[in-house]
Amino acid sequence: MAGAKTNERPGTRARASYVRSSPFKVRAVLDQIRGKSYVDAMEVLALSERDAAVPIRKVVESAVANAEHNDGLDAAELYVSACYADEGPTLKRWRPRARGRATRIRKRSCHITVIVSRYDDEALEALMDRAEAGRGRAADRAEARRRRVARSRQAADEAADEATGEEAADDPAGEGAAADEPVGDDAAVSEAADDATTDDAAAGDAAADEVSADEGAAVGEAAAGAAAGDESAGEETRQA
Repeated sequence: MAGAKTNERPGTRARASYVRSSPFKVRAVLDQIRGKSYVDAMEVLALSERDAAVPIRKVVESAVANAEHNDGLDAAELYVSACYADEGPTLKRWRPRARGRATRIRKRSCHITVIVSRYDDEALEALMDRAEAGRGRAADRAEARRRRVARSRQAADEAADEATGEEAADDPAGEGAAADEPVGDDAAVSEAADDATTDDAAAGDAAADEVSADEGAAVGEAAAGAAAGDESAGEETRQA
């Protein structure tokens, strides 16, 4: 038995005529929304990268608006029951080519028709059940995530408390902090060592001064001897 004719299909329709696009390109997008609910169809068209999705989205919105205002239906209960694209007139143009030739350009057009219908009671009830189950699963996932986050935070706090307790057990009286500072006999020993170092430095400076004085005296005696030698040599030269 043949199905209903195109003009006899039940539902609320909308039509866009003389759309400047190829029917082949438009049908590729219509195949993706056929049989889907209004919400799903709009999501598919919004995320589609094809240029034909723009006029198709306008036609779907027009069909849903007709169903709401003319038939008093709820948009959430509608689905795309039928959609098709008929071929429109083709514009012939010519493009010049080499050696005086010309190539034909076909600028095609189409007529887009979208029919939306209301779900029957059984399908609508099943759709509502799936939506409710989806919301329940989403709530369960959110609750499970909150429990995981709470357990993670509790484990992190416990690890921090254990680390603090171990540090306190290793250094109960603060010996680690006081080990760097000299106390009692250690302080006296360190002061004596500092004084000895100061005395050694002073003795070294005195020895260096004495060495410098001895070297100066030796240099002076050598210079005096050289001067006496020079005078004796001059006298011998005058006597000669």
